[in-house]
Amino acid sequence: MRSATTKGHRYITIVVDHDTGRLVWAAPGRDRKTLNSFFTALGESRCAAVTHVSADAAQWIADEVARNCPNAVRCADAFHIVAWAGDALDQVRRDTWNAARQSGMSVHARDLKGARYALWKNPENLTDRQHAKLAWLAKVNHQLFRAYLLKEQLREVFALKGEQGKQLLDSWLGWAQRCRIPSFVQLGRRISKHREAIDATLDH
Repeated sequence: MRSATTKGHRYITIVVDHDTGRLVWAAPGRDRKTLNSFFTALGESRCAAVTHVSADAAQWIADEVARNCPNAVRCADAFHIVAWAGDALDQVRRDTWNAARQSGMSVHARDLKGARYALWKNPENLTDRQHAKLAWLAKVNHQLFRAYLLKEQLREVFALKGEQGKQLLDSWLGWAQRCRIPSFVQLGRRISKHREAIDATLDH
């Protein structure tokens, strides 16, 4: 189950079949009433037959899934979890850029701003120029590069899956706790809060 939005705050709730990739249902809105209209259309017997549901970590979604699909395992949507790490990384980049700019390091600030896409992209999709930008960051700004590595290791958790993914996540949580980067310390706490649903994703 996914919800999409634009800057104009227009929302649509989408339900997709994981096995087939087929769109099952969609409706305007992003709230309990909208989601319940899907479960009403599905019917009690078919709701009871649902075995797994993945969604973002919104509590209202978890509550409605638990109420309507009592036999379903709730899994955290991997895309959203990795996106949290992207947001945490971008916070570090912005803080670093602001600090450089306020210190009068205009050239360094400009170069940091230009590193945004190199930090965001998956390593396998980087251009030669973006590889060079990351190598530069590794030399001149250890904290920002460490934040990039934290983002990438979290992505690797979902690539591994299963017990290997869980073990790597244990290591990642320890690293996040020790890293002294506020946005990633906070992210570690957030992930710990949703650990059961994340483990379900890695299992299933």
